[in-house]
Amino acid sequence: MAGQRITKRVVDSLKIELHEYAVWDAQMPGFGVRVRPTGAMSYVVVYRAGAGRGAPVRRFTIGSVGQLAPEAARKRAKTILGAVAHGKDPAAEKTGERTAATVSELADRFLAEHVEPKRKRGTAALYRDLLERIVKPELGAIKSDKLTRAGVAKLHGKQRAAPTQANRMLAVIGSMYAFGQRVGLVPEGMNPAQRIDRFAEHRRERFLTNQELERLGAAVREAETTGIPWDVDDSAPNAKHVAKPQNRFTQIDPFAAAAIRLLILTGARLGEILTLKWDHVDFERGMLLLPDSKTGKKAIVLNAPALDVLGSLPHVGSYVIAGQAAGTEGERPRADLKRPWQAVAKRAGLNGVRIHDLRHTHASVGAGAGLGLPIIGKLLGHTQAATTARYAHLDADPLRRASDRIGSHIAAAMGDLNPASDEGANVVPMRRGS
Repeated sequence: MAGQRITKRVVDSLKIELHEYAVWDAQMPGFGVRVRPTGAMSYVVVYRAGAGRGAPVRRFTIGSVGQLAPEAARKRAKTILGAVAHGKDPAAEKTGERTAATVSELADRFLAEHVEPKRKRGTAALYRDLLERIVKPELGAIKSDKLTRAGVAKLHGKQRAAPTQANRMLAVIGSMYAFGQRVGLVPEGMNPAQRIDRFAEHRRERFLTNQELERLGAAVREAETTGIPWDVDDSAPNAKHVAKPQNRFTQIDPFAAAAIRLLILTGARLGEILTLKWDHVDFERGMLLLPDSKTGKKAIVLNAPALDVLGSLPHVGSYVIAGQAAGTEGERPRADLKRPWQAVAKRAGLNGVRIHDLRHTHASVGAGAGLGLPIIGKLLGHTQAATTARYAHLDADPLRRASDRIGSHIAAAMGDLNPASDEGANVVPMRRGS
């Protein structure tokens, strides 16, 4: 059948044959109906992808007969042929859409090819957690080149209860799409995480007071010697199964106690102390020479108390804070200090204090002593001055001296200054009647 306009009457009259055949529209070359031996019928467009007789012939399936009316299929065919006339290849683009990587597949390649080999272990773990726990369940099935800014913004908004985590997620998606552009998985310039307003982050800062430091020291000493007593309700139903009173103590090993002391005495990060090897300790120069850290190669200055802590520890394996003993998998560093820290912090009454707050406390003591932010930044290993700036409000000594001098000047001019406190003040009398 040929040479007639494809209408509903023509489509309804088509018969099933042993072999596939097509009926072509007389008014729109390339538009037709394909009939298969199975009885399936579909509207198609056939065209050449390019100029000249040597250009490849493409067939684009518009839709199934029954789902589309002939006139609707004709309009779609007209749009497709118009795109071909402008040099496009709709069939190839459609095939590309079907084979495009999903967000989940893009995330897997991003983790395997970029994050794991090029990022620190802790950073890689953070990226994987955010992608596996938040991004993939919500966006994983979407084609990566079809993900919109609106879709990412919606997911970001759902995480408003954890603003810092939500903002980190945006950064990870942005980094993932930058990787996708470099390897050709998404179009150049496409990044649906851009221009989305971040949530305000309220940085949590907790510094131990002198009284808290005193309680912490007492709790560590108690935990490593006699042990910290348990709080047990003897009237509870299961109390009879609890250990006898003489055995109700939590004792921590000397390595856990040393780790806690080193964290606050050096201001080092937890990972730096737990992965510290004896080869990195230079007792002669009083330094920790770390070959790798969050900010790269790093040297930590050891004060006398920190050197005493290190000097008192036995050498058990290559790690300063003894971890898992050598076995089939080899020696590994200690994984964490959660249990020892929870026991010590509870005993010292440090509710809500994180182990990372020991690093903040180290810096706060230096700031309060007026050592200056550049020096504190060097001690902590900060690469950006802005990172150390959070301690600026603790540097009270220079401000106090300035305030005292101004106050003395004004009080003297007003005749209210105590002569005993006017030592060295440069007094400018205040003229009466002025």
